[in-house]
Amino acid sequence: MKKFFKFNELGTNYRTEFIAGLTTFLSMAYILFVNPSVLALDGVEQLPEGVSRIDKGAVFTATAIAAAIGSLIMGLLAKYPIALAPGMGLNAFFAYTVVLTYGINWDVALAGVFVSGLIFIILTISGIREKIINAIPSNLKMAVGAGIGLFIAFIGFQNSGIIKSNPDTLVQLGPLGESTTMLAIFGLVVSIILLAAGVKGGIFFGMILTSIAGIVTGLIDPPSGLNGIVGSVPSVAPTFGEAIAHLPEVLTLDMLVVILTFLFVDFFDTAGTLVAVATQAGLVKDNKIPNASRALFADSAATVAGSVLGTSTTTSYIESSAGVGAGGRTGFTAVVTAGFFLLALIFSPLLSVVTQEVTAPALIIVGVLMSASLKNIDWDQFEIAVPAFLTVIAMPLTYSIATGIAIGFIFYPITMIVKGRIKEIHPVMYFLFIVFVLYFVFLG
Repeated sequence: MKKFFKFNELGTNYRTEFIAGLTTFLSMAYILFVNPSVLALDGVEQLPEGVSRIDKGAVFTATAIAAAIGSLIMGLLAKYPIALAPGMGLNAFFAYTVVLTYGINWDVALAGVFVSGLIFIILTISGIREKIINAIPSNLKMAVGAGIGLFIAFIGFQNSGIIKSNPDTLVQLGPLGESTTMLAIFGLVVSIILLAAGVKGGIFFGMILTSIAGIVTGLIDPPSGLNGIVGSVPSVAPTFGEAIAHLPEVLTLDMLVVILTFLFVDFFDTAGTLVAVATQAGLVKDNKIPNASRALFADSAATVAGSVLGTSTTTSYIESSAGVGAGGRTGFTAVVTAGFFLLALIFSPLLSVVTQEVTAPALIIVGVLMSASLKNIDWDQFEIAVPAFLTVIAMPLTYSIATGIAIGFIFYPITMIVKGRIKEIHPVMYFLFIVFVLYFVFLG
């Protein structure tokens, strides 16, 4: 085992790698409870006609297994200390844009995730995936990440009750004195304090403390003894295989845009995380990442497996940097994290304790972290600033990640051509321009 993971070469050992894997797990364990909440559209009382609500128990199990599969492939095949799980932002797009806004049922949306995963595998094996990543301007990549961050934070503010709808101004500050809103504010403050203090897994521990506070104040029903904490693993039967069963229904323009969006966002997430974590771990050699194709294959395969099980796109997690900070240098770190995700399956009864007021602070904080990419956008160049700004602002204002991407990708070639920078526009951007223009034409 030591020889397989090159412990001696990388200067590590079992104890260090185990602690690193545990640290990574604690840093991203919040997804086990946030993902079912997001995909089930907790807090949304009225769903579009003909749309049903996905089973939270099945999503919990699918989330844990997909994370374990992805992390195992990453650890054993690519040998990187990077863990995977259903991605934040991608799950929000799945729930709030595809299901809630487009009125596409979750089973068809899962079929879209499955198709995007298959395309990922083909593009990764052929080597085209890296070329497509390079075709998208870095400024737009940063804008997409920041826009998703604002969108996720907006959802968190809504779910917490801090922001309410207003018929005249669209939104307004909610009644902060409501008990559930106060609980969410408590959770937000506690989580911020923990993260600011450098506590590993601050988001996860913040959710635990908020749940305890909710139980103590009577806002959340306490778990009934040991059975309320540990229980049998929820069945994935309600969601298993639905992605494959509904494949014929993805042949629409709406689903084409959905699949493209899944592709874009996961492109950026995985590439950015891979570069950041590999650099932090000192694994980059001659400005190249060894086994990059294997690492990209890990999230592709995990996305396909996750969609069949019943969850949105699985991707690499930047929280893996916490494990690297704790000393993780090999794939054994990811293997340990995978083991903890499987162990977590028996804690499904806690889903009833993790309410939307408990998960709302996590959404807001993840939004803060994702918005950090705003600093990398070249705001001094107007031809860049316009499409970047429209991408960022359109996502929360239209309640759609896809719409934000579409608007930004339409304006980019326009402003660049007018500025005389035609040679800098990759042919892929012209293709996307046409796709998104047609999208708005048919949508109108």
